[in-house]
Amino acid sequence: MAARWEARADLIVVGTGVAGLTAALRARELGLRVLVVTKAAGDDGNTRWAQGGVAVVMEDQHDPGDSVARHIEDTLTAGAGLCEDAAVEAIITDGPAAVARLRERGAVFDAKPDGLLERTREGGHSAFRVVHAGGDATGAEVERALLKATVDGRVPLLENHVAVDAVKTPLGAVAGLLVLDGNGVPGVLTAPAVLLATGGLGQMYQATSNPSVATGDGLALALRAGALAADVEFIQFHPTVLYTGRGARGRCPLVTEAVRGEGAVLIDATGARVMKGVHPLEDLAPRDVVAAAITRHMAAGPGGVDDHVFLDATALHDMATRFPTVFSACTSVGIDPAVDPIPVAPAAHFACGGVVSTVDGRTGVTGLYAVGEVARTGLHGANRLASNSLLEGLVCGTRAAETVAADLAIGLISPARSVEPSLPTAPVADRDLLQRVMSRYAAIGRDAEGLAVVGSVLDVSTVDKQLESRELVEDAALTTAARALIAAAQQRTESRGCHVRTDFTERSEAWRRSQLVRLTPTGQPVLADPVLAEGVA
Repeated sequence: MAARWEARADLIVVGTGVAGLTAALRARELGLRVLVVTKAAGDDGNTRWAQGGVAVVMEDQHDPGDSVARHIEDTLTAGAGLCEDAAVEAIITDGPAAVARLRERGAVFDAKPDGLLERTREGGHSAFRVVHAGGDATGAEVERALLKATVDGRVPLLENHVAVDAVKTPLGAVAGLLVLDGNGVPGVLTAPAVLLATGGLGQMYQATSNPSVATGDGLALALRAGALAADVEFIQFHPTVLYTGRGARGRCPLVTEAVRGEGAVLIDATGARVMKGVHPLEDLAPRDVVAAAITRHMAAGPGGVDDHVFLDATALHDMATRFPTVFSACTSVGIDPAVDPIPVAPAAHFACGGVVSTVDGRTGVTGLYAVGEVARTGLHGANRLASNSLLEGLVCGTRAAETVAADLAIGLISPARSVEPSLPTAPVADRDLLQRVMSRYAAIGRDAEGLAVVGSVLDVSTVDKQLESRELVEDAALTTAARALIAAAQQRTESRGCHVRTDFTERSEAWRRSQLVRLTPTGQPVLADPVLAEGVA
């Protein structure tokens, strides 16, 4: 089926989260013709669900002794040896200016009577440096401010249009985007630059903190366009989402890490502390440590409870005002956090890897850029430090827009003539089956046998289909993402950060490197450096 309609721009931004809208607004300021595309409504992405805040060390607004250098050090520690030092330094150093620009665009953060911003602390941070809004509704405020600025700045937004495939020139450069509108009618958006800001892939698992739109679309699209991915085996599971019953599916309410940052502790059904003696920071250890500890504790089933633990926040006397989102979620299921420990369990939260890109958004494909959770800049390594994601979106969104403008100015990318693409065909697995085997064998705690089971199940259940609907685009993306993760996870014979192997429990210095993934002509993700991989013990 060929495209039936066409639109043109200098830059197509795919996604309406913090990274995409920040990029679109900056590109508009630089005089570019921008078109923003999203497969749902403008505010349906992951940004609005971010509770904790933005990790940033602002001048004259930080703990005694805290500094940008300490924030960098905490990030590198959380990343477990796989961060890229230059990327970490660039993004975190740009943080204060990025937050200042966001406030200029109308975002309102929680402040003290003296006007200084309130700050909290989250796992892995050595200081109180996370600024927040609405108590625990930072993402919602960021999304509100950016969407309003987009409307005020007259940045056109194309809702209910799903990105299907990159349109490429005969020389392999990206020249636009093939999309389906809300009725499934294909169209082409012609532009010399396409910026992917499509978010994560939490829907690859049965339980996740992510909304229904987080299906890995951008990762799959980039791989089909010839880009590389890296660190895809590192999926961060948030330690504490609200447990709503055995077999919970889809997006589960998040219980922000800041609740622990302000004194709540994890306990089991007998009242024993879950994190005591596990890590020097106990309940404020990095997320991978806490999530793995909870998983081990659940396996032991203290008090007969083997599918969740509890977060005791009864000592916090202002839950309703400090954490209104968490409080509301709890009361909606009959829990009063003032007197009842909150039942919690880990759930898929954040993709630490993604499309290989620079902090300026450039990928290995001319004309294709990536920012935010879909991108792998080297900031997160093997495990993301809490509240670094909104920061990354703000910084890299701005830098990517400026890079596109510069690339246009010097002729590195240039407007292409109209093309007539057709809908691609890609491998598609049944989503329910995929989610079940990924949750069982490729979540926290993996081994060779379980990973092989997932690979076999996906191989026998996958069928090539033309991507003629949003559902098929999403299912194909989840299939590609799952296969990419399995390929990398099978090869990484160690435990590091979010990647926990029960058959290789130690971290290996020989594996202190990222693995690259590419797509074969038949749509199968494979390691791009198998010779190197074979040489790792």
